[in-house]
Amino acid sequence: MTASGPRLRGMVRRSQRHARFRLAATGRQHAIENLRFIRETMERSASFTAVPGWGGVAVGLSAVAASVIAGQQLEEHAWLSVWLAEGVLAFAVGAWAAMRKARAADLPIWTGAARKFALSLLPPVAAGALLTAALEAGGLHRFLPGLWLVTYGAGVVTAGAFSVRVVPLMGLCFMLAGAAALFSPAAWGNVILGLGFGGLHIVFGAIIARRYGG
Repeated sequence: MTASGPRLRGMVRRSQRHARFRLAATGRQHAIENLRFIRETMERSASFTAVPGWGGVAVGLSAVAASVIAGQQLEEHAWLSVWLAEGVLAFAVGAWAAMRKARAADLPIWTGAARKFALSLLPPVAAGALLTAALEAGGLHRFLPGLWLVTYGAGVVTAGAFSVRVVPLMGLCFMLAGAAALFSPAAWGNVILGLGFGGLHIVFGAIIARRYGG
């Protein structure tokens, strides 16, 4: 009986140490899970603020130049080639400007808000590309300016839900320009493209640069 007392007390102390260790480990795990939840919640509620301002102005200037060059083309396929090249250039400039702005502000490139912004913008743009191929195959080039402006504007409106307040307004203006192109004479299409992709990007790009940085 005498010898078993110390052994019993030792077993009780070891059991208590193990219980404290498990409690501490459980507490740390809960703390880690809470921090992860808070971080994910903040990412979901954050806005994508790396929308390029001066980059948008640059895209607008390139669209104005594309409108002038495309207006001088005598064949529809040559006109289409100019605008397709402008689309590729605009995408490259916009993506580069957004990454540059994010790095300057020390923001993650692919945050929850940025991912939602991109995933909301891409489907309407992809739909516009698919419809472009269909209309081009059918020789319906006159509807392309309106199609491009409407689908791009729809993408900007939906993506703007995860960005600063002025972005959805910009998208709505693109959609209105697209509606004007769809119901205007075919000869006006190229001019409306220049005013839309050129003028709207320049105006709203300057507003974004002034209010939210370049």
